[in-house]
Amino acid sequence: MGHKTCILVTGGAGYIGSHCCRALTAAGYEPIVYDNLSTGHRSFVSGEMVVGDLIQKEKIVAALRKYNIAAVMHFAAASLVGESVADPQKYYVNNVVGTLSLLQAMRDAGCLRIVFSSTGAVYGDADSKALPENFPCNPINPYGASKWMIERILTDYRLAYGFGAFCLRYFNASGADPAGDIGECRSNETHLIPRAMMALQGYIDDFAIFGDDYDTPDKTAIRDYIHVCDLAAAHVAALKRLQEGHSGGSFNLGTGSGFSVREILATIKCVTGRDVPHSVKPRRPGDPTYLVADSSAAREILGFTPNYSELSTIVETAWTWHKKAHPAKT
Repeated sequence: MGHKTCILVTGGAGYIGSHCCRALTAAGYEPIVYDNLSTGHRSFVSGEMVVGDLIQKEKIVAALRKYNIAAVMHFAAASLVGESVADPQKYYVNNVVGTLSLLQAMRDAGCLRIVFSSTGAVYGDADSKALPENFPCNPINPYGASKWMIERILTDYRLAYGFGAFCLRYFNASGADPAGDIGECRSNETHLIPRAMMALQGYIDDFAIFGDDYDTPDKTAIRDYIHVCDLAAAHVAALKRLQEGHSGGSFNLGTGSGFSVREILATIKCVTGRDVPHSVKPRRPGDPTYLVADSSAAREILGFTPNYSELSTIVETAWTWHKKAHPAKT
């Protein structure tokens, strides 16, 4: 590994983790991916990789020691809201039990710095204002609850064991690497923007707006969309703060602007020149009405400044990736 500082990236073959690996490399670090490839893609990994599960504590310890890991970026988790409602045990086992195994491995290996992938879902069904970190956390689905439990665990580990731990609560991760080499690619795609693009390309014929009875101006749910490259930059900034001796904390990552489902579809039409064919279906269980971040604390502590998160840029980079990854059906 030469002289470079090695960072273990759990879930580094996935959507957000792979973008963070690129950001780490660009910043002079050596990412070591730890992934079970259940949803990740080996083709997204360009460097060293260890195939394993979070519950395989001794395998994690071995990797931490072999590569002299300085810190961990933890993305590995089950992350589908609807599935978490239907199968909460999967989420508490994968996310909470898996993280406890990882943390024990880190303690055993003497690696006490972690940047954790949390979520705006910890807030639950919040009001229409941009949410600061001190807004009460009241998740309304098991996915959000599992992430909130891990944040609480990390708070205790910071106090009891001297961990440095940043919990980054990001909102709707979106977009793709501008080069078009990696992006959102799941066998069971549930996210709005990639599903809309797959509908345009003829890969799905059941694209739907879930709920048109929300208490919003156009009756569809409103979210804060943050470009995945901006998320990656924030993770690198958090890592550097840990290396400087900062103890961490919980920080929102978003733009402070909310867009409805219909506004997203309108932007996709502007970028692609095509209407997205869709139906309207009932709300999904566990979906809040409005979720927008106040990221002023991240700006102050991490120097977080979104550079790619204009909605048009998000859609353009996603469209570039989808056209490359999934040529349109004829």
